[in-house]
Amino acid sequence: MTTLVSEYMSAQPFTIGHDIKLSVAHEMMRRHGVRHLPVLDAGKLVGVVSQRDLYFLETFRDVRLDEVSVEEAMTAEPFVVGGDAPIEEVALEMVRRKIGAVIVEENGKVAGIFTALDGLRALADLERQRAA
Repeated sequence: MTTLVSEYMSAQPFTIGHDIKLSVAHEMMRRHGVRHLPVLDAGKLVGVVSQRDLYFLETFRDVRLDEVSVEEAMTAEPFVVGGDAPIEEVALEMVRRKIGAVIVEENGKVAGIFTALDGLRALADLERQRAA
Protein backbone atom coordinates (compact mmCIF):
# COMPACT_ATOMS: atom_id res chain seq x y z
CA MET A 1 0.00 0.00 0.00
CA THR A 2 1.38 3.39 -1.01
CA THR A 3 1.44 6.20 1.52
CA LEU A 4 0.59 9.58 0.02
CA VAL A 5 2.05 12.98 0.88
CA SER A 6 -1.45 14.26 1.66
CA GLU A 7 -1.64 11.84 4.61
CA TYR A 8 1.25 13.57 6.42
CA MET A 9 1.42 17.12 5.04
CA SER A 10 0.43 20.16 7.06
CA ALA A 11 -2.72 21.32 5.30
CA GLN A 12 -3.38 25.00 4.63
CA PRO A 13 0.06 26.22 5.67
CA PHE A 14 0.80 29.80 6.60
CA THR A 15 1.93 31.72 3.52
CA ILE A 16 3.54 35.11 2.96
CA GLY A 17 3.55 37.68 0.17
CA HIS A 18 6.71 38.11 -1.90
CA ASP A 19 6.92 41.83 -1.09
CA ILE A 20 6.63 41.47 2.71
CA LYS A 21 9.70 42.32 4.79
CA LEU A 22 11.83 39.51 6.22
CA SER A 23 11.25 40.76 9.76
CA VAL A 24 7.54 39.96 9.31
CA ALA A 25 8.39 36.49 7.94
CA HIS A 26 10.65 35.88 10.93
CA GLU A 27 7.90 36.91 13.36
CA MET A 28 5.31 34.73 11.57
CA MET A 29 7.58 31.70 11.82
CA ARG A 30 8.25 32.33 15.48
CA ARG A 31 4.59 32.97 16.35
CA HIS A 32 3.27 29.91 14.51
CA GLY A 33 6.17 27.53 15.18
CA VAL A 34 6.96 26.88 11.53
CA ARG A 35 10.25 26.85 9.64
CA HIS A 36 9.04 27.31 6.06
CA LEU A 37 6.62 29.71 4.40
CA PRO A 38 5.35 29.31 0.84
CA VAL A 39 5.74 32.69 -0.90
CA LEU A 40 2.87 34.01 -3.01
CA ASP A 41 2.47 36.76 -5.59
CA ALA A 42 -1.19 37.54 -6.30
CA GLY A 43 -2.13 34.10 -4.95
CA LYS A 44 0.38 32.26 -7.16
CA LEU A 45 3.26 30.29 -5.66
CA VAL A 46 6.58 31.93 -6.53
CA GLY A 47 8.93 30.48 -3.91
CA VAL A 48 9.56 29.32 -0.38
CA VAL A 49 11.46 31.05 2.42
CA SER A 50 12.92 29.11 5.31
CA GLN A 51 14.07 29.95 8.79
CA ARG A 52 17.53 28.92 7.63
CA ASP A 53 17.39 31.55 4.86
CA LEU A 54 16.63 34.21 7.47
CA TYR A 55 19.35 33.08 9.86
CA PHE A 56 21.86 33.11 7.01
CA LEU A 57 20.98 36.69 6.07
CA GLU A 58 21.25 37.76 9.70
CA THR A 59 24.96 36.89 9.58
CA PHE A 60 25.59 39.79 7.20
CA ARG A 61 26.30 43.01 9.02
CA ASP A 62 24.62 45.34 6.53
CA VAL A 63 21.39 43.36 6.09
CA ARG A 64 18.38 44.64 8.00
CA LEU A 65 15.44 42.26 8.03
CA ASP A 66 13.01 45.16 8.23
CA GLU A 67 14.31 46.54 4.91
CA VAL A 68 14.71 43.40 2.78
CA SER A 69 11.73 41.69 1.15
CA VAL A 70 10.99 37.98 1.22
CA GLU A 71 11.48 37.86 -2.54
CA GLU A 72 15.17 38.64 -2.10
CA ALA A 73 15.72 35.70 0.27
CA MET A 74 13.33 33.03 -1.00
CA THR A 75 14.14 29.98 -3.06
CA ALA A 76 12.38 30.51 -6.36
CA GLU A 77 10.83 27.51 -8.09
CA PRO A 78 10.44 25.28 -5.03
CA PHE A 79 9.87 21.54 -5.31
CA VAL A 80 6.11 21.12 -5.80
CA VAL A 81 4.05 17.92 -5.78
CA GLY A 82 0.40 16.95 -5.75
CA GLY A 83 -1.23 15.44 -2.69
CA ASP A 84 -1.35 12.07 -4.42
CA ALA A 85 2.45 11.86 -4.71
CA PRO A 86 3.91 8.74 -3.05
CA ILE A 87 5.73 9.73 0.13
CA GLU A 88 8.66 7.43 -0.70
CA GLU A 89 9.37 9.22 -4.00
CA VAL A 90 9.01 12.66 -2.42
CA ALA A 91 11.32 11.75 0.47
CA LEU A 92 13.99 10.42 -1.90
CA GLU A 93 13.81 13.58 -4.00
CA MET A 94 14.08 15.75 -0.85
CA VAL A 95 17.25 13.86 0.07
CA ARG A 96 18.63 14.20 -3.46
CA ARG A 97 17.96 17.96 -3.49
CA LYS A 98 18.96 18.40 0.17
CA ILE A 99 15.80 20.33 1.00
CA GLY A 100 13.64 20.38 4.10
CA ALA A 101 10.22 21.13 2.63
CA VAL A 102 8.01 20.41 -0.35
CA ILE A 103 5.02 22.50 -1.35
CA VAL A 104 1.84 20.52 -2.05
CA GLU A 105 -0.47 22.03 -4.64
CA GLU A 106 -3.96 21.06 -5.72
CA ASN A 107 -5.68 22.77 -8.65
CA GLY A 108 -2.93 25.37 -8.87
CA LYS A 109 -3.26 26.44 -5.23
CA VAL A 110 -1.07 25.74 -2.19
CA ALA A 111 -2.83 22.96 -0.32
CA GLY A 112 -0.11 21.99 2.12
CA ILE A 113 3.53 21.65 2.99
CA PHE A 114 5.42 18.43 3.60
CA THR A 115 8.57 18.81 5.68
CA ALA A 116 11.37 16.55 6.83
CA LEU A 117 9.62 16.39 10.21
CA ASP A 118 6.46 15.10 8.50
CA GLY A 119 8.64 12.45 6.87
CA LEU A 120 10.01 11.40 10.25
CA ARG A 121 6.47 11.18 11.61
CA ALA A 122 5.56 8.91 8.68
CA LEU A 123 8.62 6.75 9.35
CA ALA A 124 7.73 6.45 13.04
CA ASP A 125 4.17 5.40 12.12
CA LEU A 126 5.52 2.82 9.69
CA GLU A 127 7.83 1.36 12.33
CA ARG A 128 4.99 1.21 14.86
CA GLN A 129 2.82 -0.65 12.33
CA ARG A 130 5.64 -3.06 11.55
CA ALA A 131 6.19 -3.81 15.23
CA ALA A 132 2.51 -4.45 15.87
